[in-house]
Amino acid sequence: MKAYYYVHTGHRIGLDRFRRACTIIRALGDVDITLLCSDYRIAQVARDFGVDKSVGIDVVRNIPQIAHNGDQLIFDSDEANPIMLEDMKNFFSTFIHVKENEVVVDEKYFKQKPKTIKIAYFFGDDDYSKDLEKNLSFIEELNPDLLLGFYYFLDYEDMLKKKFKNYHEFEDYDEVIQKSEILITSSPQAVLENLASGGKPIYVQRDDYTKEFLELFKNLNIPIITNHNKSQLDEVISLIYNHNYHKIEQNGNKLIKFVKENLNL
Repeated sequence: MKAYYYVHTGHRIGLDRFRRACTIIRALGDVDITLLCSDYRIAQVARDFGVDKSVGIDVVRNIPQIAHNGDQLIFDSDEANPIMLEDMKNFFSTFIHVKENEVVVDEKYFKQKPKTIKIAYFFGDDDYSKDLEKNLSFIEELNPDLLLGFYYFLDYEDMLKKKFKNYHEFEDYDEVIQKSEILITSSPQAVLENLASGGKPIYVQRDDYTKEFLELFKNLNIPIITNHNKSQLDEVISLIYNHNYHKIEQNGNKLIKFVKENLNL
C-alpha cells in the first residue's frame, strides 16, 4: 500500500495549492509519499520545495494509472464532481479531501526577518492572459519590487523586467515574502505567509481566482482590493501604517495531525 498526494496545479490555476501541499508533506516528516501534480513542469522541480518524490500526471483522471486499488490518497483539488469523489473513496483505502480554503503556513514564515523591501507586488504564479500588463497603472506609481511568477511566458518576463526598477525571480519567493514590509498580491497563500512574517499584505481579488478566502481575510482585517481599483489601493496604502492587522494563528498542525492519524503514520 502506497500513499499519494494529488494537487491541482497549472498555468491557469497557479501554485497556491502546490505550496501548501509541499508544506504539508514536509511537515509529515520521513514519510514515503508521492506528490502527483497536474503539470509536469512543476513536478520536475518539486525537490526544490523539499518533496523527494513527484510525478506529473497531466489530468486528474490519470491518478489510477499511477496508484492502485487500496492505496491512500490526499486529494487537494476541487476538480472532481460528486460521482468521481465517490469513486475515489471506494478506490482508495484512505481518502482525504483537502478543501481550497484550508490554512496551512510553514513554520519558517513565523520567524520574522528584517523588512528590507518597502513594497512588493506579486500578481500570482500564473498570468496566462497577461492581466498584470493590462493593469500596470494599478501599481506603477508605487514603484514596487516585482516578484515574477512560475507560469509566465519568457517574452512576457522580459517585458516586465524592463517595466520594474527592481524585480525578483520565481526562486526568490520565500525571501520576498518574508522581507516585504508591504505585499500587494492576488495569491491567498502569499497573503497568509507575509502576514505570518510580520508584513502588511494587501489582497487583490482576481476575477479568475477563488473567493473562498475573503471571509478569513476580513476576520484577519486584511485590506481587500477588487477589480484593480487604483483609488481604493491608494487609500489603503495611505493608511497602512495605522491599520491594525490581526495575528494569524499557527494552526496548520491541526490538519497535519488529522492527515497523520488517518494515514496511520
